[in-house]
Amino acid sequence: MSDDNSIKAYLAKHPKLLGILFAVMLFLSQAAPVLAGDSTVTTGP
Repeated sequence: MSDDNSIKAYLAKHPKLLGILFAVMLFLSQAAPVLAGDSTVTTGP
């Protein structure tokens, strides 16, 4: 892969995208355990 097509080069040209990707990954890492832990089933009154 040439240096012009690499992800590192693309993110170096678009630093705002790097911040957005970081925020999305942070959100997903915090939201996944919450969504996974909320799948309990309570039966009865």
